[in-house]
Amino acid sequence: MPAKKTSSPELSNEILVAEYEYIANSASQANEDRARVASFYLVAVGSLVAALFSTQIFDTSTNFATLSILFSGLFFVLTLLGGLTVIQLARLRAAWYESIQALNQIKEYAINKDNELADAFLWRNKSMPPLYKVNSVSYQQTLEVAILSGLTFGAAIYFFQIGVGYYCTSCNWAYTISGALLGFISQLYIYKRFLLHNVKEKHHAPQL
Repeated sequence: MPAKKTSSPELSNEILVAEYEYIANSASQANEDRARVASFYLVAVGSLVAALFSTQIFDTSTNFATLSILFSGLFFVLTLLGGLTVIQLARLRAAWYESIQALNQIKEYAINKDNELADAFLWRNKSMPPLYKVNSVSYQQTLEVAILSGLTFGAAIYFFQIGVGYYCTSCNWAYTISGALLGFISQLYIYKRFLLHNVKEKHHAPQL
């Protein structure tokens, strides 16, 4: 008995439903990955701080200069990891945004077929939230990472000064605080730059 052929409209609807579900899952996965990325960095920083305080740094027999250089290097590596985490958060935010755009394209197609569906959708192309949104969860997670990265960069500068034997209390703290602020601002700049760069890539992409 020959298999029943699926009509063209039914096949098109099945493809649209499958595509919509796939894109929705992709958007959900981007949100989950974003939470995992931020959590991993928080755990990494917390683990190093715990290791720092569990070390016998106040033991007189400890070579404090060498230990300070070591901690300076570790905190600097954490700062670099913070930068990579911020880039990942920006990429995941962009991936979520692109998924929402793809979903809206399917919505617009459905609305063109049935105008009554227009009242069913709150998010459409003209009502989407901006890609760079300060009060979004993505930005708040980036803010957490930026604060920790600023602190780790400031700590790296402080321990480096101690390691090289530069003892000037006012200067030490001035360089440390300046480094922390610089690290914090730099991470936020990186996040915004990568988001805007993603938009520019879309606008200037060659049409095939």
